[in-house]
Amino acid sequence: MTETHRWEPLGPDVESILAAESDPLLALSEGRIPAIICRKAYSPAHCQALIERFIERGLMRDPADPEAAAKDSRLRIDIGTSLANKGSDKEAFLMHAVGTRVLYETLFNGYEDPVKLLYGVLDTLAGEKRAMTAREPDGRKYGPAIFRIHYGGHTYKPHIDHVTLREKRFDYEVTRFGHQFAGVLCFQNALHEGRSTQAILHQCMWTPEVQESIATDTFPEYARRNGVSSYTVDLEQGDLYFFNTRLIHEVPAVEGDQPRIVLATFIGYSPDDPEVYVWS
Repeated sequence: MTETHRWEPLGPDVESILAAESDPLLALSEGRIPAIICRKAYSPAHCQALIERFIERGLMRDPADPEAAAKDSRLRIDIGTSLANKGSDKEAFLMHAVGTRVLYETLFNGYEDPVKLLYGVLDTLAGEKRAMTAREPDGRKYGPAIFRIHYGGHTYKPHIDHVTLREKRFDYEVTRFGHQFAGVLCFQNALHEGRSTQAILHQCMWTPEVQESIATDTFPEYARRNGVSSYTVDLEQGDLYFFNTRLIHEVPAVEGDQPRIVLATFIGYSPDDPEVYVWS
């Protein structure tokens, strides 16, 4: 009788991950696992303190202030530089990234730097490879990471994130990598206590055929028809996970009194490349 391989993430900490898989990023690139999950990677107390700082500095609106919501009804606010949103103007994108790096130099003072924490975990998982902020050949760097703040009702339908397959950007150095991952640190769930769903990862890599079902909002039917399984990523505040962004994935609507806040990055990886690039 053939043993069925269960599609399960690696975790719950770096030591256990490396004991189970000598090259976890390779496993992620091959789709053998849905995700790498590091539980309790960052202090929840530091998360809360930094969120208060974001509000005090006007970087996000206070969910408890109805007047702020009346003035700013956006369902998503970013603190950082997004290649997906700003990449159509390369010079403007790279200049905006300078401002993000300047902001991050002091934004976390007094607390553990969550960006350095994420990079450190990734660097350990990468083995002999070196994780670094993405840069162009002339040395100009991208944004190192981005805080995404999602308010009530915000959702992501089944999709992929990919600098070439989705965004069609071919004039950036990160296109040299064969695989793209995401690294996401849960800073706050919309619900006050316990774990909350951050993503649903489908055991289905992007193809042109799959893209048709995404474009027509029929992926659920495609998944049922083809027996596509999935893994639900449930996180608590301070948990960190990595996944292959070529997997079809979705994020359920924010439900709760608080915004869902994550520190997010994209990651460029190739098995034969000694560098791992990180950007937002």
